[in-house]
Amino acid sequence: MRNSQRLLRTVVTTAAAAALPLALAAVPAAAQGNGISVSTSGSTVSVTTTACNQTSSSGSWGTASLLNSSQANFAQGRQVSLSGTTALQSAAWSNVSPGTFTVIVQCSFNNSTAGRQSIVVSAPSTPTISATSSPSPSRGVMGGVGGGIQDYGPLTLGVGGALVGAGVIATGWYLRRRNKPHRL
Repeated sequence: MRNSQRLLRTVVTTAAAAALPLALAAVPAAAQGNGISVSTSGSTVSVTTTACNQTSSSGSWGTASLLNSSQANFAQGRQVSLSGTTALQSAAWSNVSPGTFTVIVQCSFNNSTAGRQSIVVSAPSTPTISATSSPSPSRGVMGGVGGGIQDYGPLTLGVGGALVGAGVIATGWYLRRRNKPHRL
């Protein structure tokens, strides 16, 4: 009974491990949005496609449009011409404000839509730079002093010596007591 359960568990684990690469490979294809791939880097949005692999008579690959949430159709967005080769075409928009946008790519050869995909542009994180100015030491670095540039009086030195002495005596008493527990 135990061996059959172990065998079943091994078969299920092996099947899951074999299916994982296939599942992960399918995710980017589904996320590309019907033939386009959209990405952001800071305030720049870029799109790539392989669907517009023929140019029109004017030599144009096509047009990409960036629409915000209030714009409904292709002509209302910020339009950019695609550039590239027969293998890959791309377009990019810079200085895009934070928000949710839809990217639509239209090929110029047959006026077909290569794809449509929504993307979120987040606010760029600005590094916080704080600069404080403090006067440099007038005597330079006191190497070897270890920060002890203050003179202590005899009372402070006496109390410190007493604490060190008490620590040494307590350590000796503890070690002696540990070796011979019946003695004080």
